[in-house]
Amino acid sequence: MLTEGTYPQAFGGVSVWCDQLVRGLKNHEFDVYAIQATGTEPAAWELPANVTVHGIALWPPFTRRPRPGRGGNAERLVSAYRRMILSLVAKDSGEEFAAALREMAECADGASLAPYGQEAAGWLMDAWPANTALRQVAAPSVLDALTAVDVIERSLRPLLQPAPRADLTHAVTNGLATLPGLAARWRHGTPLLLTEHGVYLRERYLGLRAAGYSWPVKATLAAFLRLVCVTAYRNADLIAPGNQYNRRWETRFGADPKRIETVYNGVAPEDFPAAGPEPAAPTITWAGRIDPIKDLETLIRSFALVRAELPEARLRVFGGVPAGGEAYRASCEALVAELGLAGSVTFEGRVAEIRDAYAAGHVVALSSISEGFPYTLIEAMTSGRATVSTDVGGVGEAVGDTGLVVPPREPAAMAAACLELLRDEARRHDLGRRARERALANFTVDKAVDSYDAIYHDLVFRMSREAAAEVLEPAEAR
Repeated sequence: MLTEGTYPQAFGGVSVWCDQLVRGLKNHEFDVYAIQATGTEPAAWELPANVTVHGIALWPPFTRRPRPGRGGNAERLVSAYRRMILSLVAKDSGEEFAAALREMAECADGASLAPYGQEAAGWLMDAWPANTALRQVAAPSVLDALTAVDVIERSLRPLLQPAPRADLTHAVTNGLATLPGLAARWRHGTPLLLTEHGVYLRERYLGLRAAGYSWPVKATLAAFLRLVCVTAYRNADLIAPGNQYNRRWETRFGADPKRIETVYNGVAPEDFPAAGPEPAAPTITWAGRIDPIKDLETLIRSFALVRAELPEARLRVFGGVPAGGEAYRASCEALVAELGLAGSVTFEGRVAEIRDAYAAGHVVALSSISEGFPYTLIEAMTSGRATVSTDVGGVGEAVGDTGLVVPPREPAAMAAACLELLRDEARRHDLGRRARERALANFTVDKAVDSYDAIYHDLVFRMSREAAAEVLEPAEAR
C-alpha cells in the first residue's frame, strides 16, 4: 500500500479508508510505503498485525551525504533526469516524461539526484525561452530554478529507492504515492492499482495557487505534478476511484475508461446507529480536519446569515488541526470574532466518537471546495441526520435526493439551505430517515472491502496469466 501524508501518520477520511481496508483484509499482508515530510511523524493509528510500515521522508532533518550514480548507470540517470526536466517546459503530452521517469527508475539503484541540482537548474533556465507561452509571462531567476529542482528532486525520492517487492502495489492516491508502484511495475512487472478519493491533481493545483512560490516555480511544479498523474493514469492496471466524478479527470488525463472501476467508500453500520433526540437550540455541526480545502470560512460566513434569522442558532465545529494548519484555524477563529459570532460558534477539537458530532446538531454541513466521496457525509447519513453539502466531487452521488446540495463558496446559498431545514422539522426528519436508508443500502464497509479483495485476486491472477503466456510464447513469434 502506497500513501502520501495520510495513513498511518494522520487522521482523516483517506486514513480511515486505509485502516478499514487492512483490517478487513486480514488474510493479506500489507507493506505500507508511507511518504512523509520529515520521517519523524509519529503514527496516529494502532496498526494491526498484518501491516508493516516503511517510511519515505522527503524533507528529513538529518541526511547522509547524497550518493550520485555509478558508472554507466550514472550517465543514464543524468541523461534521463535532463530529459525529464526539459519535458516540464516543452509541450509534452506525457510520453517523453514517462520514458525518462522509467529510465530513472531502472537505473537509479538507490542513487540521489541531489548532486545534480545545479545542472538541473541550468537545464531548466536554458529550456525556458524555447516555450513561447512561458517566455511571455516570466523567466525564472536562478533562485526560482534552484527552488523548483530542489522540490522535484525530493518528490522523486520515492521513485529512486529500491522498488517494492510484492504481488501487487496499491496507491491510495495519485501523485507521489504512485512512484514506488510505477517503479515496481517497470522493474518487476508488479500490477499497479490506483485508488483516488479526491482528485489529487485538482487539489494540488489549488494548493499551488495559495503557495508562496514565484510564478515560474509554480508553473514548473504544476507541470511536474500533472505529468506524474498522467503517467500513473496511463500505466495503472486498474483505477478504482471512490466516485464517478473522478472518472472525468482520469479519462481527461489519459486513463483508459475500460480500466476504471468505481468502488464507493463505506462505513460500519454498527458504528453509526440512528442519532437520538436533537438538541434544544437549532444547531449546525461540521466534522473533519480543519484545512483550507474544507473552506470553513464559507461555513462561518453562512452561519452569520443563519444567526441573523435565528439568533439562538449555534455552530459546533468538530475536528483536529493537521500539522502546519494552525494558522488556518487561527484565521477561522479571527473570522468568527470579526463577524460577532463569539459564543455561538465553538471549535471542539477531535471527539472520541465521531458519531457524537453528528448527533450534536439538527443539520450536518459540509462546505468543502474539493472532495472525493467524503466519509463525514456518509457517516452523517448513516446516523440519520439531514445534510447540507457543497456540490463537489462525489457529493451528489452520495446524497442523491436525501439531502440539500449547494454551490461551493456561496455563503448565501448554504445559509438558505440550512435555514430551510432548521425551520422544517418534518422535512428534516424525512431527509434524515431516507439518508440512513440510502447509506445502509449502498455504502457499507463490507461492500467496499469485498470489492477490493476481488480486485486484488483478479489483478494478481491476470498478471500471472499474462506472464505465463509470454514465457510460453514461441520464440519466433516474439
